[in-house]
Amino acid sequence: MLNFLNSLLNRHPERVQANVEIYTWQTCPYCIRAKLLLWWKGVKFTEYKIDGDETARANMAERANGRRSVPQIFINNQHVGGCDDLYAMDTKGQLDSLLIQESGNRQ
Repeated sequence: MLNFLNSLLNRHPERVQANVEIYTWQTCPYCIRAKLLLWWKGVKFTEYKIDGDETARANMAERANGRRSVPQIFINNQHVGGCDDLYAMDTKGQLDSLLIQESGNRQ
């Protein structure tokens, strides 16, 4: 039944191979929205909740080319940006092709 619904809704979680990481704050609406899109696509992601942890935020910013806002999203260790960037990639049809690429360092 679930497979039927996934195909009906054009969801293909079985195709997702990428290693996805997202830095979040628990109550951030943009973080929630980004995680919702990833969930909708069937992505199993690693979430780093950095609420109030300045050391973790500095580490995130170092990976994210200085960006300190949350969320910051990485696909196969490539920085893709924040929530708006993720949705823009999806709108342009670029997100799915990244998600099906297998990471060399799966967790």
